[in-house]
Amino acid sequence: MSGFFDTKIEFLKGMGPQKAALFNKELNIFTFGELIQHYPFRYEDRTKFFKIKDLHEDLEHVQIIARIRSVETIGDGRKKRLVAHIFDETGEMELTWFKGIQWVIKKLVPGAVFVFFGKPAKYGRKFSIAHPEMDVLTAAQEERSFFQPVYPTTEKLRARFLDSKGISRIMEGLIASAYPQIQETMPENVLQRFNLIPKKEALRQIHFPENPEILKRARYRLKFEEFFYVQLRLLKLKLTRTEKSAGQILNQTELLTKFYKEHLPFELTEAQKRVVRESFGDMKSGKQMNRLIQGDVGSGKTMVAFICILIAISSGAQACLMAPTEILANQHYEGLKEYADLMGLNIALLTGSVKKSARKVIHETLLSGNLHILIGTHALLEDIVQFKNLGLAIVDEQHRFGVAQRAKLWAKNERFIPHVLVMTATPIPRTLAMTLYGDLDISVIDEMPLGRKPIQTVHRYDKDRLKVFGFMRKQIELGRQVYLVYPLIEESETLDLKNLMDGYESICRAFPEYPISIVHGNMKSTDKDFEMQRFVKGETKIMVATTVIEVGVNVPNASVMVVENAERFGLSQLHQLRGRVGRGADQSYCILMSKYELSKDSRVRLDTMVRTNNGFEIADVDLKLRGPGDLMGTQQSGVADLLIADLSKDAPILTLARDAAQELLQSDPDLSQPENALVLRQIRAQKKHEINWSRIS
Repeated sequence: MSGFFDTKIEFLKGMGPQKAALFNKELNIFTFGELIQHYPFRYEDRTKFFKIKDLHEDLEHVQIIARIRSVETIGDGRKKRLVAHIFDETGEMELTWFKGIQWVIKKLVPGAVFVFFGKPAKYGRKFSIAHPEMDVLTAAQEERSFFQPVYPTTEKLRARFLDSKGISRIMEGLIASAYPQIQETMPENVLQRFNLIPKKEALRQIHFPENPEILKRARYRLKFEEFFYVQLRLLKLKLTRTEKSAGQILNQTELLTKFYKEHLPFELTEAQKRVVRESFGDMKSGKQMNRLIQGDVGSGKTMVAFICILIAISSGAQACLMAPTEILANQHYEGLKEYADLMGLNIALLTGSVKKSARKVIHETLLSGNLHILIGTHALLEDIVQFKNLGLAIVDEQHRFGVAQRAKLWAKNERFIPHVLVMTATPIPRTLAMTLYGDLDISVIDEMPLGRKPIQTVHRYDKDRLKVFGFMRKQIELGRQVYLVYPLIEESETLDLKNLMDGYESICRAFPEYPISIVHGNMKSTDKDFEMQRFVKGETKIMVATTVIEVGVNVPNASVMVVENAERFGLSQLHQLRGRVGRGADQSYCILMSKYELSKDSRVRLDTMVRTNNGFEIADVDLKLRGPGDLMGTQQSGVADLLIADLSKDAPILTLARDAAQELLQSDPDLSQPENALVLRQIRAQKKHEINWSRIS
């Protein structure tokens, strides 16, 4: 059956090898199956005809039946244009062409009646359409009523007459021959329960809809299916993992009770308690934990991680925490060592900078079981690092580590795969988390610890710079420290570096009495660390930097973050930068500096930052502005592969499709029942073509 949809597109009528090669190169389309899923992104309404007197500028496109009164060419050379004066019984208007004049003029016979289609614009008192589509009026045309699909295309395809209309003609031929071959890909009970139209009908109507209502149903059906198979695949992975991966039972809590009674530095928030309960439930279940903890900077993820570490150690296991940079690993080590010492536990730090002699001790105490907690960078993944009994592996800032790197951690225990806790301070909208990390259980810490003052964020323009400097000086006089961050975007690195150095010089001139640090990507690591440490120790009062400080440094005394050219940063980046301050008890401030002229998106970003500190709300706005591919990097499979569904707009459909997939797997985990045969076939077909999840098969 799948044979038809695996046919190369050059064998399609009207295509041929040359056009097919262009489709391959320009649109990455090779087979009938891929072509039929090249969906229109909008539709032009050709169901009604407008009278000239009824035109207004808010109309997207209009279709008019009119007669040609006269034709003239105006101007010469590059400014030459062709104007046709047309009329119907209600009024007159003009049509204009700037290109292809010789070809168009032959068709424009005065007195002839045409159907014209295009976008109306008003010049003076008359309406005009530039470069309209035109067809001689025939009885069939007058009666023909349809929605014209508009397809994504490229300049090179247009040059070969494969504009949207050209693609539409090819698609008509494909649908006609494909229609009898299209088989249903969704279970009958799901179709009925969610009132989904059949696959055949959905594919025909998505390309050539008969009316808006049926188009809506076709889109819904195809989006639902796409989400259903993405979720089914992820949930099946999760099921396989929990069934096959036995987890060590970690259910002892003596150390935890002692810590709660004697050393807990502050009352846990309700959100932290909930996440601890969820994690403990996994750790004592006998199945391997694979949990993602999401929480804003400062929401107390590390404390939750430490509590889970205590449960692991009480139960006779060891724990490790892996961070993406040395600075972050150091920070985790410093933070956790304080509590580990109070509890009489051995903790060590393993990074690239650790000397050979110290490494030897770490390796020995790990193997003997005397070292309880190991914190480090990817140095933890080296084969020489062997544990006596690794029970819990914690990964900080998950998106910085690939699956292959994490798999090396799992291999550190021969008897049981360690329980895994992944922490991220990058809030991910729920829809994206369900699609990217659908095989993980997700916990969210959605409240801040008591006594944390929300960071005050303001937006200022370049003209306010002296006032901002005055504010910085006041804060430094109160004993605080200030970050000043400049963008660094690869394409214009030299320009950005110049901006950074200019900024550094102007800060040195404005604050001659204070020592100032500077950090940027072109510096040697040792110089960077030296400058960072000066700032951490309070020896310098102002840190001028590029975004290298985005993830990492915890300086409780830094209470002001000034972001220069804030319009050039993405929302999640701005939110991460803001999270560098507000670490101590003082009121903290984030000042976003920008030029006065801003694009619409930039203004939305800056307004959002001023309006809210909630990372999840910010992530939702970011998803709407940038789309899912950009947000997580399109290499995350399953997101770039969505052909029609949209994570930023279709959350309700995603939730229903996930529920449907979950119910299906609950009643038939192996998909072995006869009524689920087509689902199994579909999943197998996807395995063959790992590219997208709603493939025709």
